[in-house]
Amino acid sequence: MFFERPDAGETAVLVHLDFQDEQAREDAGEFLELVRSAGAVMATLVTGSRHRPDSRTFVGSGKLEEVREALAIHHAELVIFNHSLSPSQARNLERELNCRVLDRTGLILDIFAQRARTHEGKLQVELAQLEYMSTRLVRGWTHLERQKGGIGLRGPGETQLETDRRLLRARIKAIHKRLDKVRSQRNQNRRARARAEIPSVSLVGYTNAGKSTLFNVLTSSTVYAADKLFATLDPTLRRLEIEDVGPVVLADTVGFIRHLPHKLVEAFRATLQEAAESTLLVHVIDAADPDRELNVVQVETVLDEIDALDVPTLKVMNKIDLLDSAPRIERDGEGRPEVVWLSAQEGRGLDLLSQALSERLADDVIDVALTLSPEQGRLRAGLHDLGGVREETFDDQGRIHLEVRLPRRDFLQLMARLDERANDYLPAALQQGAVWEA
Repeated sequence: MFFERPDAGETAVLVHLDFQDEQAREDAGEFLELVRSAGAVMATLVTGSRHRPDSRTFVGSGKLEEVREALAIHHAELVIFNHSLSPSQARNLERELNCRVLDRTGLILDIFAQRARTHEGKLQVELAQLEYMSTRLVRGWTHLERQKGGIGLRGPGETQLETDRRLLRARIKAIHKRLDKVRSQRNQNRRARARAEIPSVSLVGYTNAGKSTLFNVLTSSTVYAADKLFATLDPTLRRLEIEDVGPVVLADTVGFIRHLPHKLVEAFRATLQEAAESTLLVHVIDAADPDRELNVVQVETVLDEIDALDVPTLKVMNKIDLLDSAPRIERDGEGRPEVVWLSAQEGRGLDLLSQALSERLADDVIDVALTLSPEQGRLRAGLHDLGGVREETFDDQGRIHLEVRLPRRDFLQLMARLDERANDYLPAALQQGAVWEA
């Protein structure tokens, strides 16, 4: 983009090291999935173990020679590390191996660049790429780190490297301003939904846990879903009807991953804010993944980073078809749904998920018997329009006996519209001191 580098090939030599520090360890299996998702072809996987990374080339001299031999044998043009490299380490490795070197962050950014579809998504990916690239510009411009001079070259008084850093900063600033507009629009939409008191539910979870597949079967949508990491980048919102709750906004969000680069979290903050301001989070977990507990911890780490850890959460253990397990609901000590086991791919357990969503979102439902006089036909009609009448009978005096069940907010809105006092119709146990009165 701003500097020349060797053309990247599809065939890559992969490098994965194990460290004693658990926090620094990466998953080799997940690394292979990332490479597959990026479209690269693995020539070979070079593995090893160290106490700590080498400050100059990350790997030791022996392992570096092994990588060089693998490049020659497989005629590969790319080396991908399953680790984050410092700019100087990446520069030294490219000089030693004479080929392009990509680290884990760069690999994830490449996948994001391939998957972004919407204008907002592309802006967010470009922002993350530019901020990542700004620390690595020196790799392409070391031969130009001198003042311009000579006939026709005088003027700017800055090196080519400084010029390009300035261009990068200007572009980053421009993208931030455009994303601020997107964030403002999203906040406006959320405020409108809040005024209408429409609950919002966000699907969150580790990448490839099955969020988009679940989203599609719940909303009859055709969001791109594939057995790849980061199949979904752009947030998608759909309307969903939940019994006893009414319309709900369901959001499908980007998947998380272990050691997700902080710059990516920052770039996608406008998107992830949808989850932070949700009424309920549905944490989708791959029940068949042996590392599912570690994945849960990683998701909660990112949720904490975007201030969404305190949002009420319902866990969904997906892919039970791979475990030969039956759909079920697990409840907490108070009887509230806490975990739903299902298979989005086979459509098993979706009725249990709907039931759990209804129970978690309809905490404030009015279930009451009302007796109306013949003159209160408008109230009767309003309750029918809301779908809240479960049973209706008439007595000899023409009075109407109704069994009503509907969300409190719908009942209060109807009372206000008809200029009625809600407390006049509710037993003491269902009355609220703050009930709005017309």
